[in-house]
Amino acid sequence: MTTGAWVLIAAVALATAFGLYRAVVDGRFSGTHRVKGGEPLPDEAPLSVLHGADIDHELGERATLLQFSSAFCAPCRATRRVLADIAEAVPGVVHVEIDAEHHLELVRRLGVLRTPTTLVLDSRGVEVARASGAPRKEQVLSALEAAV
Repeated sequence: MTTGAWVLIAAVALATAFGLYRAVVDGRFSGTHRVKGGEPLPDEAPLSVLHGADIDHELGERATLLQFSSAFCAPCRATRRVLADIAEAVPGVVHVEIDAEHHLELVRRLGVLRTPTTLVLDSRGVEVARASGAPRKEQVLSALEAAV
């Protein structure tokens, strides 16, 4: 085989491996992310991740599904539908969508690297779990169990 054929085979193998990796990790809820500058004093309750942000939304009584989106993000639309359906079906849960492009300071502070990113917040606004990519409905419901 020629060198070009080997390069093509290697490129296809790497692209396939990356695609499989993304299929496994996309939309999976994992642990939380440390909020920059958001550490409370030892005797204080943890601060909401939205503390100090110019966001005009109320937190849910039980939990908040906080979604970071961008205008031209196709998976963001699917995520919006899933999260809105869950917020409608589960009492005390609110879905809040934030345009990442217009809230860059908050995006940096929370360590959001891509859209869609979904944060599950408890009733105090403390991050319980996060997912990068479009989560499935059952993944969101499972993450909500930890917050409620």
